[in-house]
Amino acid sequence: MTASHTGDGRGAYGADGRGARRASLVGGADGGGSWRRLAGRSLWASGVKSLAIVAGVVAALARFLVGSDWPPGGVVAVCAAAAVPVVAAVVAYDAARLRTTRWRLTTERLELRSGITVRQHRSIPLDRVRSVDLRADPVLRLFGLTVVKVGTGEHAAEGTDLVLDPLTRHEAESLRRTLLRQGEAPAPGDGPLMELRWSWIRYAPLSVWTFTGTALVLGGLYKALDSFGVEGIAKWAATGLWDWVTARPLVAVPLLLAVNATAGVLGAVLLFAESWGRYRLEREPGRLRLRRGLLTTRSLTLEERRLRGVEISEPLLLRLGGGARVKTIATGLGKAAENETEDVAALTPPLPRAVAWRLAAEIAGTPAPGTSVPDGISSGAGAGALVAHPAAARRRRVVRALVTGAVLAAVAGAVSWLVPWSWVRVSVWAVPVVALAFGMWAAVEGARSLGHALGGRHLLTRQGAVVRHTVALDRKGISGWTISESFFQRRSSLLTVSAVTAAGEGHYDVVDVGRAEGLELAARAVPGLLEPFLARDKAPENQ
Repeated sequence: MTASHTGDGRGAYGADGRGARRASLVGGADGGGSWRRLAGRSLWASGVKSLAIVAGVVAALARFLVGSDWPPGGVVAVCAAAAVPVVAAVVAYDAARLRTTRWRLTTERLELRSGITVRQHRSIPLDRVRSVDLRADPVLRLFGLTVVKVGTGEHAAEGTDLVLDPLTRHEAESLRRTLLRQGEAPAPGDGPLMELRWSWIRYAPLSVWTFTGTALVLGGLYKALDSFGVEGIAKWAATGLWDWVTARPLVAVPLLLAVNATAGVLGAVLLFAESWGRYRLEREPGRLRLRRGLLTTRSLTLEERRLRGVEISEPLLLRLGGGARVKTIATGLGKAAENETEDVAALTPPLPRAVAWRLAAEIAGTPAPGTSVPDGISSGAGAGALVAHPAAARRRRVVRALVTGAVLAAVAGAVSWLVPWSWVRVSVWAVPVVALAFGMWAAVEGARSLGHALGGRHLLTRQGAVVRHTVALDRKGISGWTISESFFQRRSSLLTVSAVTAAGEGHYDVVDVGRAEGLELAARAVPGLLEPFLARDKAPENQ
């Protein structure tokens, strides 16, 4: 594979002086582009990161030597001697990686050659670049380095992204501007869309992880102590705590719950500060740029013409607190790849619901002449704009909750009849009671959340009881429809209409809508796409 050459190699920045920056990146007027190395400072960063591996090796080695009655001086000497080759091996591997990796930018392509044992040559046409993600953890920031991830608008799981790990901070920013051709004059509406307000931190604890995170941390701490050979201390502490709880349950249980909630709130606040500190969302010419993070900084730039809509996510606790989050629906976004767990489609931290709706309306864009953004986006609450679903949708959910409660009650009755312990006979009935109460609430709330609307540019759909999702999907991004009916839906004259799109989750559903209404909605949303499959009733001809 070779790079293509074009014309005079003029930069995308025009004659305002920025073209010189692009020319320096592509490496000459002929546009051929010279092959470049990654940042050599990566060796220092690898040496620092290798200390985490050293800690594990030293801990295991020290545990073995102490168990073998080695003197303290000998243990220290052996551990120090073992740490040196570990660091050296990590640095040597990184040096080999840097030596075998080259990249270049031409007037038409971004290319990357890499691989120590298996050589790879990746090439992305510049006209296919859809997003540029810059990320730097604390170690990389210490040495002025940044990882650049270039997306092509396809799903990350397909391996279509090109990663330069790492470049210097200045070189990464210059590459970002070049790839996204940021030489256009600012248009009306460009500029900051949203900046962090620290008052939003009050929404951080409104998550289920606030109440379960402490237990997960303690479990991880127990395993860490076990690996360091001091699991006896953890077992001793756990045994003592259990004895105290069983001896004084009326005092211990509320106190432990309070400590767990306090620790969870503190952890949620710290995580919010680290993840969303210095948050800023702004509109640049033809694109959106998101920057955030205190320790690990992240900068994500997306082309607006690749956006296919927005989503308002309202988990139960956050919804009860009056908050929401805004996510983008765009090609090539979803869950981060590999070992990353964060939702890269999230555009905002938890923030007030009214602010979230206003931002969603602004991101959805100004409607074309003669059309309108659905009232559900522009109004804020959106309840008045949504078309309610038939009563059969609520009936289905209520029946489902009743059947689940009946099955659990039958199981509880069998258990209470078989087991000899009286306390089990009584407590087992709490399961169907709680399940029935939760199921009835979820049925009513889920049915109340159902709704849809059709605007000039967007298909609006909402569903969810525990987590309510309101999606405004650009009708131009709908590539097909999936119509599904279960046995029980057919008996209730209901169906589920799924809009298929290349962005986001791949499909967005209008659940339990009336049969005629759902088909008409699909036919009107994308005229002509579903018509060949519809059989409409014809009016009788006049005799």
